[in-house]
Amino acid sequence: MASGAGKWSAEQIDDYEALISTTDVELLKRAWRNEKASPEILPFEEALLKRAKEQIQLMEETVDDFAESGHDPLIASLYQMDLDRAQFLLRSYLRVRLQKIEKFMFHIWKMDTYRNRLSIEEEKFTERCIRDIGKHLEETVLSKLPDNYQSVLKQSIISEEDDMVPEPQLDTFVVAKCERATKPLYLDGSRQSASFDSSRDDHFQMVPGDLCILRYRPFQEELMSGNISLV
Repeated sequence: MASGAGKWSAEQIDDYEALISTTDVELLKRAWRNEKASPEILPFEEALLKRAKEQIQLMEETVDDFAESGHDPLIASLYQMDLDRAQFLLRSYLRVRLQKIEKFMFHIWKMDTYRNRLSIEEEKFTERCIRDIGKHLEETVLSKLPDNYQSVLKQSIISEEDDMVPEPQLDTFVVAKCERATKPLYLDGSRQSASFDSSRDDHFQMVPGDLCILRYRPFQEELMSGNISLV
């Protein structure tokens, strides 16, 4: 690579700069922010992560080539910073999702909506966590309790619901930035119909650039569609 450094530097730098000028790193940053700020686990960004991993691999190869060919160390360090940033975003995104899985594993596992949002690896991780924590609690605590209180999910056998299972608090408040104009929406979460109810004053619509503090639940659909992002 060093023998063709003159030709390589021009072509390789052009390819690299075209690579990092794409929006995938910014999309990964947005996905990370959304996941970090959202009270629930969001759909796994499979296609985006696949592209990000491919770009990171190319970045690593480019940085190695710079080091081998004796290019300006300052330029190489700038490319290394881009690589470190992309790796940080990728790791942080996956780490936040694993933290949510550990916290809400039982709720996620019993809800198809949430299970369908997991990657194959995350689904295996969730199943393993449930099995391991169930076994641990059974051996250390539950087996020593009366029969009516040996459930991991319920306070007692007479409980009608899984009242020991933590659930995401969807009515929490979040900071949202509008990326595309949202549909008209009432703050209780109902959509405005063709017949606008002028007697209500709780309707709300965001336009690009708006930054608002709002309750998460009514704007779930807008987040999923990409009309808003979380900060």
